Amino acid sequence: MSLRTSATRYAKALFDVAITENAELARIDRDLSAITELLRENTELMRAATAARVPDAARKALMEAIADRLGVSAQVKNLMVLLAESRKLDYLHDLAEAYRERLLQHQNIIRADVTSAAPLSPEQTTALAESLSKVTGKKVELSVSVDPDLLGGVVARIGSTVYDGSVKTQLQQLRKELVEQ
Repeated sequence: MSLRTSATRYAKALFDVAITENAELARIDRDLSAITELLRENTELMRAATAARVPDAARKALMEAIADRLGVSAQVKNLMVLLAESRKLDYLHDLAEAYRERLLQHQNIIRADVTSAAPLSPEQTTALAESLSKVTGKKVELSVSVDPDLLGGVVARIGSTVYDGSVKTQLQQLRKELVEQ
């Protein structure tokens, strides 16, 4: 079983527990992000938490201390202890991503990666999000980047679907049509 698949199973279990316990789903997402970031930034701490020579009791105590220090939810604390005891802390990054995807799905939100030729104004960003919401029937969360090679327009990617309204693509299409005639 792949790391991503296992992490997704843990994320599903955490989400199901959170729903059952009426926990604050967004807080759990923030808590997972905080712990993931802490362990990513502090490689010595991550090494101590995952080293084979560290006794299970010490690893468990370390995760409890980190969870207490960060003030994370009981669900996240329990998960961190479980991951530490089973030596699966390397699942954490993928688990946090999978949990966030499940949370967004639960909230009827999708992510869209948008690339524009020039920076978009807040009004343009809002209008684009509203247009994509109408097309998808879901609330759209945008991640915007700039690529001057597009010449003009925007390209939006939602999952595997691409909405390409760039001048560059339109010119390529026109060129193709002219060559075929």
